[in-house]
Amino acid sequence: MKNLIDLEKKINSELTTKINRTEIKHNQIYLETDKDDLIDVVLFLKTNNDTKFRQLIDITVTDYPENNQRFEVVYLFLSHEFNHRLILKYTIAENEIIPSITSIFPGANWMEREVFDMYGVSFKDHPDLRRILTDYGFEGHPLRKDFPLTGHTEVRYSEDQKKVISEPVKLEQNYRNFDYESPWEGTKYIKEELDNNDKKN
Repeated sequence: MKNLIDLEKKINSELTTKINRTEIKHNQIYLETDKDDLIDVVLFLKTNNDTKFRQLIDITVTDYPENNQRFEVVYLFLSHEFNHRLILKYTIAENEIIPSITSIFPGANWMEREVFDMYGVSFKDHPDLRRILTDYGFEGHPLRKDFPLTGHTEVRYSEDQKKVISEPVKLEQNYRNFDYESPWEGTKYIKEELDNNDKKN
């Protein structure tokens, strides 16, 4: 379908109860669904001749730690044939397990692993759900808004043990001498030197 309005109507008429809300914004279609309907919605978007969203661009998550439904899972699709983009969203609670779409889009494999690694969201029926960006022994999930900015552990080479070790983060702040004066007024040591020269003369 060439027209976004017709496409939106087609999706709503075919999927009826599986779509909670649709909107056309920024020349894209936004869909909201429930996690239980995800597989049916994605299959329709990919296989229907009027939609043909056959490329999965990305999967990501937005974290709202203050909400009961903490995570908003977002899928970005592209239809090459009709040059349309579609954004599919649904919300889940912190420990919910969501369906994997790797059986429909094999390329979702690494994207879902990244979401699992960065946010701690688990996918049911994923063929190889393990960390992809952080190390094997890494604690926590770096893109969650409750994750400390410094992390929990740091990795460094120990000269004593002659190997790479992992240890709790130490925040060392060396003493620094800050100069808060305006550069237009000049720094103190230059002023003092000028004053001393004036006294000598």
